[in-house]
Amino acid sequence: MSINLPPLPTYIPWVFAITTVLTIYLFCRSIHYPGSQKDRHYGIIICLLAWLALQTVLTLKGIYNTDTAAMPPRIFALGLFPPLLTVILLFATKAGRQFVDGLSLPALTWLHVIRIPVEIILFWLSIHQAIPQLMTFEGRNFDILAGITAPIVAYVGVTRGKLNKSVLLIWNILCLGLLLNIVVNAVLSAPWPLQQFAFDQPNVAILNFPYSWLPTCIVPIVLFAHLAAIRQLTRTA
Repeated sequence: MSINLPPLPTYIPWVFAITTVLTIYLFCRSIHYPGSQKDRHYGIIICLLAWLALQTVLTLKGIYNTDTAAMPPRIFALGLFPPLLTVILLFATKAGRQFVDGLSLPALTWLHVIRIPVEIILFWLSIHQAIPQLMTFEGRNFDILAGITAPIVAYVGVTRGKLNKSVLLIWNILCLGLLLNIVVNAVLSAPWPLQQFAFDQPNVAILNFPYSWLPTCIVPIVLFAHLAAIRQLTRTA
């Protein structure tokens, strides 16, 4: 039996799709390669788009919203584990650390603006009973604060250098905590054996297209942006 979405206005999936593509675009803006290595830049873009395509196929085939009793949940094994493994490898290998250290800190900080439309979309999904209210800014989700403060921190703190590295580090750590908070709440409110609350209105959106892109693409990119920024700030502090 599939756990499908309730009827939603057409604008919601379209806005979410645009938000996902914008997340990839903002991340790719942080990558700098010398002219002779630009092919590597395009290679990363192609890999990210291919990953989105794979997640689209898996979701539309019902891999994630059927047999939700499976452990670990299929979206963990097929959607979340690969990008998390990639992040681990980037920090665990010399080549990976060189890549991380070469990223643009201003661009990594601006990327978090994407959390504003994400939170608005989550609010819309809650109104239409696709996720519980606790996953929105009306509930336990304060992640929108990261998105609202990101332009200030990026421009004033990073670009103009008006904030010292300790302040930038604290901001990244606090915003990372906000991200982990909503991730935990999302996991514990989804309709699988790990569910602990929101039984009256579980988090069904992430098991369906295109919202499966949130845990499989947007969240890993945002997580990586924070970790990369924290590494850069602690290395140069």
